[in-house]
Amino acid sequence: MRKSRQLNSSPRRLNNSQGSNGEGGFDFKLGKFEDYVDNILHEWLQTLTKLAFILVPLFLILDYFTMPYELLPQFGLYRLAATVIIIIQYNIIRNSKPNRYSFLHAYFVSVVVGGVIALMTTDLGGFNSRYYAGLNLVIIGGNLLMPWKASKAAINCGINIGLYLILNLVTSTSYSPPIIVNNLFFLTATSVIVVSINHVRHKLVEKEFFLMIELQKARDAIWSEMELAKRIQTALLPEGKRIKGIEIAASMNPAREVGGDYYDIITAPDGGSWVTIGDVSGHGVDSGLIMMMAETTVISMVTSQNLTSPSKVLSSVNSVIRENLSRLGSDHYITLMAIQLMDSHLVVAGKHQDMIIYRAASDKTDLVETEGTWLGITDDVHKSMIDKTVSFNEGDILMLFTDGITEAMNREGEMYGQVRLEQALNRYADFPVNKLMNKIMSDVENFQEDQQDDMTLIVMKKMSA
Repeated sequence: MRKSRQLNSSPRRLNNSQGSNGEGGFDFKLGKFEDYVDNILHEWLQTLTKLAFILVPLFLILDYFTMPYELLPQFGLYRLAATVIIIIQYNIIRNSKPNRYSFLHAYFVSVVVGGVIALMTTDLGGFNSRYYAGLNLVIIGGNLLMPWKASKAAINCGINIGLYLILNLVTSTSYSPPIIVNNLFFLTATSVIVVSINHVRHKLVEKEFFLMIELQKARDAIWSEMELAKRIQTALLPEGKRIKGIEIAASMNPAREVGGDYYDIITAPDGGSWVTIGDVSGHGVDSGLIMMMAETTVISMVTSQNLTSPSKVLSSVNSVIRENLSRLGSDHYITLMAIQLMDSHLVVAGKHQDMIIYRAASDKTDLVETEGTWLGITDDVHKSMIDKTVSFNEGDILMLFTDGITEAMNREGEMYGQVRLEQALNRYADFPVNKLMNKIMSDVENFQEDQQDDMTLIVMKKMSA
């Protein structure tokens, strides 16, 4: 019932393969922390290589304005080679799976990009060139995107500093000791900062991993409770019940694991037959609990009193539900209809969806409006309940349903509607009741884009005496 939406949570929405770091597909229950880190690292390597093959050629613009003109072709060649290599590496990462050696890709990026910058410093005066500052960007970008341990971050920083030192020492460019101390001081300071950040972040990633394991355990426990509630609910629904002289088929499909729809087929001690159908506002565990309260109260009323009427049954149900809702502090309510099956007619009471009856004699459908009030809203509904007599002759087919059927919505936002339901009953009227019911349910399911409400359908056909 959509009239009063309740805020429900479903365990199905808690996906155990999703975390805050984009680790899609990871199973916290089976995986180890090292695998978890490799999974995140491998995914972020794609971002790292993307940044590399975008920024490396882009910095040629800076070269154009700041570098000697005669070095531009050489620097362009450096950047082109590095970009091609990184693009190849990106595609390798994208088409491979995470493993314990995935981190080596980050080292390789540092070798390629850091090596290009170090080469450029050798052409610009060696240690005397301020272009070494570009290595700080490589150190920061290559480490802050990787969720690895501080030791791996330190090695990555060492690769960049080592390349800078080795390439400039090999070229034998003259330099001043204070300059190299200055440059190494700033590179080392940058490295210390990013290694410290990586240490803290790795601890946070580790904490997240174990929190996700605990969260999954809690989800599994809730899921088990929900499954138990669903089994209890479905066990209370009638299965394979028959009424003398009437063929009957019924189906209930909850929108959640536990639904708020209700129906029952009851045989009273005096031999009389009853059919009830209802819908608790909202859906989920709380609606399912209220539904079971209503069901047990109806059964108690019908089986303990002889010659009672549908209106009296519903008045008693309202008293019980009203008191229980008050204790729960709940604002739920129920649309409930009770039908007493007689030889040639039905006695009906309760406000619910209109009844649709296929008349065999005229080969047409009749719409019978239900009268009364919803249950659980006021203390006394006796004056609002009316017992209505409806003819039910041989060959007639009675269809009862909840609003999850008629309000099923397609992708364009159009509802299935009562008109389509009547047309479907006319179209399948010659089918056996089980097939008729299944065909209509199938039509609704194919029509709707996504089930948003509980769906219940009952089909009854009057047979010859």
